[in-house]
Formats: sequence, C-alpha cells, structure tokens
Amino acid sequence: MDKVRAHVYISGFVQGVFFRSNTRKMALKLDLKGYVRNLEDGRVEAIFEGDKDKVLKMLEWCKVGPPRAQVTNVDVKWEKYEGNFTNFEIVY
Repeated sequence: MDKVRAHVYISGFVQGVFFRSNTRKMALKLDLKGYVRNLEDGRVEAIFEGDKDKVLKMLEWCKVGPPRAQVTNVDVKWEKYEGNFTNFEIVY
C-alpha cells in the first residue's frame, strides 16, 4: 500500500466544537500518524500520514467533521511522505 502525507487546512465553524479531539479519534481508528491543531485565524490544521486509502477516508470525514461543526472548505496539499510521526496528537 502506498504511504502518503496530506497537509490539510479546514475552514468554517471548526473551533469550539471538539473538532481536534474527534479528528484524533478518527485518525487513531484509521491508524494514521500526524497532528491536528487550531490556528489563530479560526481554521484547523492537520497532517495525516499513512496508507493512501485511509488518508482519503480521513479527508472525507474532515469535509463533515463532528456534529456541531460547519465545514466550508478543506484545502489539501499533498506532500512527500516522511514517516517521522510516531502517533497522532493534538498540538497547541
């Protein structure tokens, strides 16, 4: 299976709705590595590394997010897989 890395910026009503914690739960369920964090401009940033099919599933989830979120845009930048994450974490 191809390993990939997606650097993602999620816009909309995505802070204060448990977006980060739910993203972490879903990423761990899919066995992805990387991180998620809030940005000062109101967006959420994440990096997902893992099997391509699982990263694609994660990106589909990001388009909806948790129940109270209102996602308006998911900007994905595909980057070279690095494999330097050991887990999936919420960073501050």
